Amino acid sequence: MTAPPGEELARLAALHGVGTSFQPSPDRTVTASAAAVTRALAALGVDAGDPRAVSAALAAREAELSERLLPPTVVCWSGSRAEALAALPEGSRLRVETEQGDVREPLDFAEVEHLPLGVHQLTVTAPDGRTGRAHLVVAPPRLPTPTGRSYGLLVQLYSLLSRRSWGMGDLGDLGELTAWAGRALGAGFVQVNPLHAAVPGAPTDPSPYRPSSRRFPDPVHLRVEDVPEYAYAVQEHGDRMGSLSERAARLREAVLEKGELIDRDAVWELKREALELVARVPLGPGRCAAYCDFLAEQGQALEDHATWCALAEVHGPQWRQWPSGLRDPRSAETNRARGELMDRVDFHSRLAWLTDAQLTAAQRAARDAGMSVGIVHDLAVGVHPEGADAWAQQEYFAAGMSVGAPPDAFNARGQDWGLPPWRPDRLAASGYAPYRRLLKALFRYAGALRIDHVMGLFRLWWVPQGEPPTEGTYVRYDAEAMLAVLVLEASRAGSVVIGEDLGTVEPGVREALRERGVLGTSVLWFERDWDGDGHPLPPDRWRADCLATATTHDLPSTAARLTGEHVELRDRLGLLTGPLEEERAEAAKDTAEWLGLLTRLGLLAGAGGGSDRSSEEAEVQAVHRFLVRTPARMIGVWLPDGVGDRRPQNLPGTWDQYPNWRLPIADADGRPVTLEQLAASPRLRALIEVLRGWDDASGSC
Repeated sequence: MTAPPGEELARLAALHGVGTSFQPSPDRTVTASAAAVTRALAALGVDAGDPRAVSAALAAREAELSERLLPPTVVCWSGSRAEALAALPEGSRLRVETEQGDVREPLDFAEVEHLPLGVHQLTVTAPDGRTGRAHLVVAPPRLPTPTGRSYGLLVQLYSLLSRRSWGMGDLGDLGELTAWAGRALGAGFVQVNPLHAAVPGAPTDPSPYRPSSRRFPDPVHLRVEDVPEYAYAVQEHGDRMGSLSERAARLREAVLEKGELIDRDAVWELKREALELVARVPLGPGRCAAYCDFLAEQGQALEDHATWCALAEVHGPQWRQWPSGLRDPRSAETNRARGELMDRVDFHSRLAWLTDAQLTAAQRAARDAGMSVGIVHDLAVGVHPEGADAWAQQEYFAAGMSVGAPPDAFNARGQDWGLPPWRPDRLAASGYAPYRRLLKALFRYAGALRIDHVMGLFRLWWVPQGEPPTEGTYVRYDAEAMLAVLVLEASRAGSVVIGEDLGTVEPGVREALRERGVLGTSVLWFERDWDGDGHPLPPDRWRADCLATATTHDLPSTAARLTGEHVELRDRLGLLTGPLEEERAEAAKDTAEWLGLLTRLGLLAGAGGGSDRSSEEAEVQAVHRFLVRTPARMIGVWLPDGVGDRRPQNLPGTWDQYPNWRLPIADADGRPVTLEQLAASPRLRALIEVLRGWDDASGSC
């Protein structure tokens, strides 16, 4: 049994935001081990290796906090007084240099709340001569509530193949989907998986939630033919381009006609070869100027990302195994290598520009089609430890730590996601610069942003390297500052923010998010009266400020859940935690309770007759009629539900046992369905009509 932290270690941990206990359930508290707390403190640069070190670190931290005038970052919600300023000694003088370059001095305390929105530099001089400096984040008090209600489609982009795709869905397909959904279906949004740049490999990790970079998108999503220089490349390299197109057609046919899985690496091999030919075409004056503007705007971050990509081509993607000098992005060796590889650095910079342009065009197509929101992009909770961000931003990541989840009633072993966490102290000291830059980049082309595991703005479970997830502990972030930066950047872009707040959520988190205008996520099967009888929650008791859905990429499709096929799949893969018959009975009971409620509400009328397939389709429609009855501001339809797909896109707890992130959208019989076939699907049209039939004023069908 591991030892609990002593009193001094617990006090030291609290002063650095490191937890010493956690609650896997409301009625149970578990103490974190002293080893876990000590390792977390070490990752924050605090030596707590023995009692003497703990005492010294505690004294130093207490002295630091008592002497400083300001925390590294101060938050002021526009129109309200900044709490950190209220504690300043009477008679303190304020000076602010705004991000616009203006200097406000002297500045009255009451004037701070009326400063322009932005991240400014604040200097405080106390009557005794002490000086304090901080980043001052002035943010609107909340994001505007989305106008009216809207419905939209949820899709994993790679799974959406058209007759023009090169073996996986791409940004051309996304543009077509949004234009069709907006104009023909009246949809207000389309939500996609994270399109972050992946770590190259053999094979590449297919999960979009373990990216190399969250800031820059992956060029594998490019529609090569839509690059303006493509036509000239065809003229100059007709035979090679023709051969690539033929190989791309065979890749597409293999997935759509022969039952093969999506092969991201094969797709990228073809696209990279084609894009290298395209890159040989000189840019016209206007295009060249636009590219130069993009390089200047993205600055050091893009140079670092493109340099990592170029170095990975030479030395492999695991940067910790590179020659020692290249492991530091600021070293002389890295600078020299960048010069030697400048052609490749420019190529990867060009790809980032082209992908950004197509993402922007897709959002423009969505808004031109009448969508009120447009494309909802997804922000993964972290990055791959061997990726570009982890290399370029080493000072901001906690060495030797990984993000995960503590043990709970659903997973007694806990989880280790293999993602290095940001250091909260370094973020605060920088005014949250990397976080701000990340958000600004994503909001360039996002009508809304879904934040995976939004609870991570408040705290994350840190797992020491080499230890099981049970030996982790929580580390807190300045949630007010994280929210302020999020609200600031989203408001500047005019974008909606959706937090994925499923699972165990700390008390107060949902309330804090709602106060700032961040929508939550509600999935039908999880919405029960957990504080009462545990029965399905009636629609009028659902929260309004959320995106309501029937399922997600990590859950069974609605058809699979209704038929119990998700239990059979888990049984075939050896994933059940109890006897098959018990699992079947439990799943059937859960489904029956929901179908009973749908029937009592009059939403399932007419489902009893006809074939099993027509009955199932009626039940899927009834589930979505229920969602319409809720006050949810946004309702999402999992696009595979529209054609009866049985297979989940991702089956948590599996790696090579199941083809996670590699399946095309398919119909009820497992036959892949193209974008063109989706647009002509009577079943999908009938499901959308359920949503189109609502009365926006009453929320009834």
